[in-house]
Amino acid sequence: MADNTGASRADVELRLPAEGAYATIVRTTAAGLAARMDFTIDDIEDLRIAIGEASALVIPEADPTTDLVARFWFGHGSMTVELEVEAMDSPPLDTESFAWQVLDTMAQDASAGPEGGRFRVRFTVTSAVAAGMTGAEL
Repeated sequence: MADNTGASRADVELRLPAEGAYATIVRTTAAGLAARMDFTIDDIEDLRIAIGEASALVIPEADPTTDLVARFWFGHGSMTVELEVEAMDSPPLDTESFAWQVLDTMAQDASAGPEGGRFRVRFTVTSAVAAGMTGAEL
């Protein structure tokens, strides 16, 4: 398993048309992966919401015929997710948007913005239970 810093190849990569209808597939894939990692039901629902908000940030920036690429890295009780599209231009991140506010609240280390002709959103979600943390460590 890779570390979840993104320095290595993703543990799972999914490529779909960059259209809103396919965001459900990304959410379902993420939920299935999190379930295999022993995330709680609440953690999985938070992850699904975070994926939905990340999709809302990425998909509108996509070139019309580009793919949405979703990458997942697994850590000890955590998952780092990256959604990326080829961008129409270099739009700045609207940090006042509802989607960003929700994502930034629900995930750790959230970042987003244009980079080299692409628009990328990246975040990490952690399950204290899956990580084996006790009350003292939380």
